[in-house]
Amino acid sequence: MNRPAHPPGSLRCGLESLDQFDEIIDVRTPAEYADDHIPGAINAPVLSNEERVLIGTMYAQESPFKATRLGAALVARHIAGYLETLFADRPQNWRPLIYCWRGGKRSGSMTTWFNLIGWRARQLDGGYKTWRRHVIDTLETAPARLNCIVLTGPTGSGKTRLLQALGQAGAQILDLEGLARHRGSLLGDLPEQPQPSQRGFESALLRAIDGLDPAHPVFIEAESRRIGQLSLPDALLQAMHGGRCVRVQATLPQRIEFLLQDYRHLFDAPDAFKQTLERLVGLHSRQTIHDWQTLIDADRRAELFQALVQDHYDPAYRRSSHSHYDGLAQAPVFDYDPTDADGRQQALALMRQCGLLVPTPAS
Repeated sequence: MNRPAHPPGSLRCGLESLDQFDEIIDVRTPAEYADDHIPGAINAPVLSNEERVLIGTMYAQESPFKATRLGAALVARHIAGYLETLFADRPQNWRPLIYCWRGGKRSGSMTTWFNLIGWRARQLDGGYKTWRRHVIDTLETAPARLNCIVLTGPTGSGKTRLLQALGQAGAQILDLEGLARHRGSLLGDLPEQPQPSQRGFESALLRAIDGLDPAHPVFIEAESRRIGQLSLPDALLQAMHGGRCVRVQATLPQRIEFLLQDYRHLFDAPDAFKQTLERLVGLHSRQTIHDWQTLIDADRRAELFQALVQDHYDPAYRRSSHSHYDGLAQAPVFDYDPTDADGRQQALALMRQCGLLVPTPAS
């Protein structure tokens, strides 16, 4: 006879119970939470970043007993503060799920006090490490179920804008660059939007994949293994490489105009822009880099982007790993105008071209 994972009356539960709770509470430090957390969880740290370091140092260098005693006092103080502020308005039948790093003392303390109050709190068995193992394991299998339609095309053809228009038109999309907060190229950093950690990216990616219906195709933009500083899971790359492809095509003037719109922020920090181009030394001569930097100084934006497209991006695209995409040789071409701010009609046209049902306008 199989024994239940948790005995009746246990204050612990597993990930299979996530949907049963009104709120998920991450009691780890702000730094741990910022690195990664269960999607939707709020942060109510029972130790600050500095306090956690202090307790860990005391535990290792002085006395485990002293460290535990001080830690208990700090945790109790933080929990008391939350009862008077953050959780002061929670109703009597509130059901929170609480977790820390390993499902130990930090989450156990809050769970115990909440249940003494009368709330139906539970502690996530194994804590964040259980969630992290779930993410790793699922990302090894879940992408294989995706029926991918991969948007390929050179820089400036507007693949990301088209992908977003497809989503607005009702198609399923997986926006990897949106999740990674990066455009996937040398100049792909987004202003005032640092990339998430690798673990944070993978948690967000899993949540996005979980929201997709494997019975219907999902549009996705062709990517290399890395988007900025982040790496894509092997299983997702395999699903993309085996998917249907569409060659997104735009004229050179349209591409330049699009880049002038989408990358105009680069000229707000010309020195940083020029420094970024220095990273291309080795692929291009120093004289070529200097010529491009001179165009930045002269604010000759269209000339610069045309030079970058013709001399760097297009040759790099022809050499790229897009050859790994099985469906690329037979891929249909889709003529797209990336300068069209309202791309819904173009998105609907692509959906029809791919044989997908499109929504009819409301009468």
